Formats: sequence, C-alpha cells, structure tokens
Amino acid sequence: MKDDNSRLVYSTETGRIDEPKSAPVRPKGDGIVRIQRQTSGRKGKGVCLITGIDADDAALATIAAELKKKCGCGGSVKDGVVEIQGDKRDLIKTLLEARGMKVKLAGG
Repeated sequence: MKDDNSRLVYSTETGRIDEPKSAPVRPKGDGIVRIQRQTSGRKGKGVCLITGIDADDAALATIAAELKKKCGCGGSVKDGVVEIQGDKRDLIKTLLEARGMKVKLAGG
C-alpha cells in the first residue's frame, strides 16, 4: 500500500527520523520603513513597532540595540519587527533617516 501522503517516522536502525525545518521566509518590503505605535494586548503600555527594514536577523539586532541605546529604553526584535518601548516615534524617525532609510509614520 503506497500512499503519497505517508512518510517514514521511525526506523529500528536509526530511531526517530526528523525532517530538517526550513527557515521562515520574510516577504520583501517596498523599501519604506514604517513606524507605528501600538498599545493593544499590552495592558495600556505603548510600544513603537518598526517594520519594513530589509536586513537579516543579525543586522536587525544591531539596529535595535542602537535604537534602544539612543532612546534610553528597552525593546526587542520579534519576527523581523523591532519593538521599542514607549512613544519615541519622532526620535526613531530622525535616527533611521540619518541611516539613509525612507521612513513613514504609520497609524493614527
């Protein structure tokens, strides 16, 4: 019985067989970095979300570290989105424009 949907899961010779997981592919942006403020799901605490930076994870981490240091606040990088704590949109915009990026303030 051969089925196209079946695959070998366990073998007595090698044990459990795991398929290698592929890295998630982030969609290419349009070249515009967007900064938005978000409070939903954060118990009223505001964060600035920075999306659209076309860089790998290591470069995003260095950009986030520089922004956190210049803003004097915390933050993180999650799924290609840089989160900076607090409402620092204007400062972040000037810092990213100084790096040569095209920046827009998104949201209300």
